[in-house]
Amino acid sequence: MENYKELVVWNRGMELACAAYEVALKLPRHETYALSDQIRRSAISIPSNIAEGYGRNSTRDYVRFLSIARGSRYELETQLLLCVKLGYVDEKGIASAVQLGTEVGKMLNVMISKLSE
Repeated sequence: MENYKELVVWNRGMELACAAYEVALKLPRHETYALSDQIRRSAISIPSNIAEGYGRNSTRDYVRFLSIARGSRYELETQLLLCVKLGYVDEKGIASAVQLGTEVGKMLNVMISKLSE
């Protein structure tokens, strides 16, 4: 591949970030600089780290950045589940983001495994 933008995992990560932003917009105003901000940061981190790792000069660095993206994916899922527990959104409100996160996580796992062989 000539460009990280051709990676399916990067594109799905971008969709995940957009879905997470939609959830963040539903949160109460008092969460603007707390949970909402953290959701946006972790969501942005996923495709950003995929892209940054792609641009590195070594497979080892790429795997490290894919691992960071995977960690951010778990962080984001935790924050979305917290939104439900706090009563800010219902499970339907986070379903799309959680589903995309699961898909991205599986792709990241495969990539990390293949590149680590």
